[in-house]
Amino acid sequence: MPGKNIREICGKPLIAWSILQAIESEFVDVTVVTSDCPEIIGVAKQFGAQVPFVRPMELAADNSSTMDVVVHAHDYYSKSLSMKFDYSVLVEPTAPLREKGDIDCMIKKLDQLKDRYDSIVSIGEVTEHPSIMKLCEGDDLRPLFPGIQKGSRRQDYDAVFWPYGGLFVNKTDIMIRENSLYSQRLTFHKLKRYQCCEIDDLQDFVQTEAIMKHEWNMT
Repeated sequence: MPGKNIREICGKPLIAWSILQAIESEFVDVTVVTSDCPEIIGVAKQFGAQVPFVRPMELAADNSSTMDVVVHAHDYYSKSLSMKFDYSVLVEPTAPLREKGDIDCMIKKLDQLKDRYDSIVSIGEVTEHPSIMKLCEGDDLRPLFPGIQKGSRRQDYDAVFWPYGGLFVNKTDIMIRENSLYSQRLTFHKLKRYQCCEIDDLQDFVQTEAIMKHEWNMT
């Protein structure tokens, strides 16, 4: 879906929702957007984000990793601006359905449990349970996970979760050392059902816009 990050959704460019959510946080000191796109950079500045550099071309390819982008941003702030951060908050623009307080709740939880955990991620319950997922092999339909017992009712299954919401909080030094947004000592923040949507294509976009209008009373 080309241009989705600046496509208008409920009156604002998609990326603007995540920028404003970060800026409104009680604990986020710096909100930075990293991009190589002039249009995205323009929108980011318009809504109050810092854009102190243009993302290098080698970090803007389809196969570029999020971690490489995050590390580059930290290197820039450390080396060029002499600024280091205890915590890093990754707020992905494709998941705008965060409620006010989600970011701060996650930061506070990680800080309160910092002796036990190094990162926290937003998660939502998966509705399609792994026990009923299938593989197509030739003309056969086979269980994806044959070792998982299949119940007769949905209530019989243990809840399974997926990292929805595009929100990660990490101790910066641990994140860089382990080169991962999912540290070895990881905890979670549960999202509501309606928040479990990330925009990859037009269907996701339309669905998310409809949810925003319904849940947030937006027109």
